[in-house]
Amino acid sequence: MYRFCFKRVFDFISGLFLLLLVSPIFLITFLILKLDYKGDVFFKQKRPGYKERPFYILKFKTMRDTKDASGVLLPDNQRVTTIGQKIRKWSVDEIPQLINVIKGDMSLVGPRPLLFKYIPLYTEQQRRRHNVRPGMTGLAQIGGRNSISWERKFELDCEYTERLSLWLDVKILCLTFFKVIRREGINQSVERPMQPFTGTN
Repeated sequence: MYRFCFKRVFDFISGLFLLLLVSPIFLITFLILKLDYKGDVFFKQKRPGYKERPFYILKFKTMRDTKDASGVLLPDNQRVTTIGQKIRKWSVDEIPQLINVIKGDMSLVGPRPLLFKYIPLYTEQQRRRHNVRPGMTGLAQIGGRNSISWERKFELDCEYTERLSLWLDVKILCLTFFKVIRREGINQSVERPMQPFTGTN
């Protein structure tokens, strides 16, 4: 019952509450980035959601659109700004995804929404991660994130789809909060970014 009804209600109410709670941080970050970038402060990208339906994920922009002489974007760690590093350190860049949660594109808890280009590389088992709405955090995030392999992440994602419950969601949210406070494995490393997924051997 929770999977098909109450989870959406839980996400909507909790997402709205959290957005109101962090609205001062949201507004301050928005203004700082507006002055720094003098342009769009949001990063928007099409990602696969529930049943691989497309939606646009929202984040605060932490990188400039700097390109090399050939017009190709520089590596992420060369485009992240000083302000962007600080925003990532405390996962503030993820706050706009609460709007995705309220809209129903995402859930507070679920497999992280990755890129469409990865879908053809998934095994049939790995594609099961799309059987639920993607989340702001999940089992893979509290289980190590960038310190574990892609294959292990996908195992945890699929495990979540099978074990989904209110208790598990609350547990993951609580552990995520403590990991963010301690800055343990939640943020992507700027110096050692996660390598792209190239398929399971």
